Amino acid sequence: MALSMLDVDRFEASRPRLEAIAYRLLGSAAEAEDAVQETFLRWQAVDVERIEVPEAWLTKVLTNLCLNQLTSARARRETYVGEWLPEPLLAGDPMLGPADTAEQRESVSYAVLTLLERLSPNERAVYVLREAFDYSHREIAEILDLSEAASQQIFHRAKKHVAEGRARTEVDEATARRIVEEFLAAASSGQTEPLVRLLTGDAIAIGDGGGKIPARAKAFQGAVAVAKFLWGLFKPAEAKRALVGGSPDVYAWTANGGPAAIAVLDGRVVGVMSLEVTEDGIAAFRNQVNPDKLERATAQWAASEHGEPLFKAF
Repeated sequence: MALSMLDVDRFEASRPRLEAIAYRLLGSAAEAEDAVQETFLRWQAVDVERIEVPEAWLTKVLTNLCLNQLTSARARRETYVGEWLPEPLLAGDPMLGPADTAEQRESVSYAVLTLLERLSPNERAVYVLREAFDYSHREIAEILDLSEAASQQIFHRAKKHVAEGRARTEVDEATARRIVEEFLAAASSGQTEPLVRLLTGDAIAIGDGGGKIPARAKAFQGAVAVAKFLWGLFKPAEAKRALVGGSPDVYAWTANGGPAAIAVLDGRVVGVMSLEVTEDGIAAFRNQVNPDKLERATAQWAASEHGEPLFKAF
């Protein structure tokens, strides 16, 4: 049955919310877009006149598509080369979704998206729908075919897992930029001591190259080990320039609502370095360099005003 323009417009009005849900569930903008497109195809195939609450129907279809995707994604990630990190979204990307409350902002932070990988698909879905989009447990129960009591239990369990793993302190954009500038100044100083002072004692550093860009298979742990790694990362070397095709410009920016350093070469984002900040210092450094996960960041970067870089990497 062909959709009327009104029905198409109704779906398009829901698209930003659906994409934001799918991104939080999947940790991948590309996969989120695919899930939303598949939801549209199902919307196109159904008798829309018989759907009482279109928003609820679309959310249910999308969420269940994402649950199926998460189940298969777990199997794929077992064979993923090195560490798997989410696809980062730069400041201004509409897929970041609502950011009116601390809970909404936290739900799309790079640190929490990484923690959500440890949850079961159902735990992740309940957490995202409740925490980021304020769905009631009655609505979540209908979406996931659960009882309301089960939804509440799953949410409390998921929230506990996330709370136990997170160490993030929310910072505003100006503070985030200052933190990144201090970090980059220390990282490019040629000395490890300034970096150690910025890091927490149990800091970690993780990189995702997807087997396409060299990245350590396991995280660096401890302030000294992380500082040495970061010093080496920014140390000038012809081999690194040859690998990426030159010396990237480095900017202080925000990604997923948190402090980040962006490495850009000839207009192409080649690295997004997200910092997890706590009251005691920087607790984690997560570096996304897999080119497949930086295509959207490159498009967003091209559409933004970003001023002058702080320096050239290596």
